[in-house]
Amino acid sequence: MSLLVVGAILLSIILGYKTRINIGLFAIAFAYLIGCFALGLSPKEIIQMWPLKIFFIIFSVSLFYSFAIINGTLEKLAEHLMYRCRRFPHLLPYAIYLTTTIISGLGAGYYTVLAFMAPITLLLCQRTGMSMVIGSMSVGYGALTGANFMSSQSGVIFRSLMSNSGVSEHQAFINATGIFLSTAIIPLIVITALVFFTKHRTAIASRDFHVDKPTAFNRQQRQTLTLTLIMMALVLLAPISAILLPDNDTVAFINSKMNIGLIASVFSVIALLLKLGDERKAIASLPWPTLIMICGVGMLISVAIKAGTITILASWIGTSIPTFLVPIAFGIVAAFMSLFASTLGVVTPALFPIVPSIAANLALDPMMLFICIVVGAQATAISPFSSGGSLILGACPTEESRTTLFPQLLFRAAPLGFVAALLFNLLITFVF
Repeated sequence: MSLLVVGAILLSIILGYKTRINIGLFAIAFAYLIGCFALGLSPKEIIQMWPLKIFFIIFSVSLFYSFAIINGTLEKLAEHLMYRCRRFPHLLPYAIYLTTTIISGLGAGYYTVLAFMAPITLLLCQRTGMSMVIGSMSVGYGALTGANFMSSQSGVIFRSLMSNSGVSEHQAFINATGIFLSTAIIPLIVITALVFFTKHRTAIASRDFHVDKPTAFNRQQRQTLTLTLIMMALVLLAPISAILLPDNDTVAFINSKMNIGLIASVFSVIALLLKLGDERKAIASLPWPTLIMICGVGMLISVAIKAGTITILASWIGTSIPTFLVPIAFGIVAAFMSLFASTLGVVTPALFPIVPSIAANLALDPMMLFICIVVGAQATAISPFSSGGSLILGACPTEESRTTLFPQLLFRAAPLGFVAALLFNLLITFVF
């Protein structure tokens, strides 16, 4: 039965990749067929496996942040940040990385940020002579790092998946903070190596670089930015206060009433009352494919839990792999899966549920395993076969540049990211 469920997960990924149909839809179909006809579960039980909590949180948070996208706030912010860095053209990769990180951290999410930052970045590569590999890695890393922020899209998903795996809300926030910091350190090291130990500076110096001064934020955009910062402060202040003041009853009470999905819903109403964007456009811009993928795979993972697959897999890893190699193994498996599948939709929903039992059995820190999984998965997100890499490839201004960039992403960027992630995972394994 466990082999059947694992086969269904793999087949969902393969079919989704080959047919370009959402993996989540295949996962829902397999969850129904295996759950009802092989495990004897009722249709009601299968429907209840839809991860309602994760769905609500992603829906609410994405709805609020969509106002900053549809009224041009994030795009305008990108223009201003890039303009501020015009005097140091050889440091442009840092500017791209930090700009993308800030915008992604403000809640736009990985795919949305790549959709409008990748074309800007590749255009800058053409104007400045900067390597497309460096530009692609800078924008890709920035989108990932910002999205991993605790109150941004990926960070929220990671926290929800950890909570569903039996981790407390308080500890899930701490784990998510560790993931964010880890995925912020690696890009800075890689970008530094590319900027100062390649021919990057010489290539930039040989070109005349110019960025036009952007127009000022309008009233609607200023209000959107202010509202976004206020919401982020509210969402982060309560759990951070609870960590700093664990014995304060007032702080504990306030923290227990905080929920990012419900807070985002309130702020969405405020945004609509302030007329910061059109309601229909905001709902239409939600990441529906990502929602379906995450929730669909979540249903199939729930079937796997019912079948005992997760327990068996955790037991096999705990007995077949030396303890000190387990975090490294998680990172490598996540990196391989991410070559062809989504980190948010497939890799983390499949691997996070295994972590608590393995950590308990092997006396490992769960946070280290969560970090290794995400670091490994995001190491190869730049692959042209992955969703992030394909978005960057699709942003190329010409067919010629697209043909050139494809092998560079596959044979230079993805291996470089993998090696950096592997070294980082080795380091934290020995530190923890």
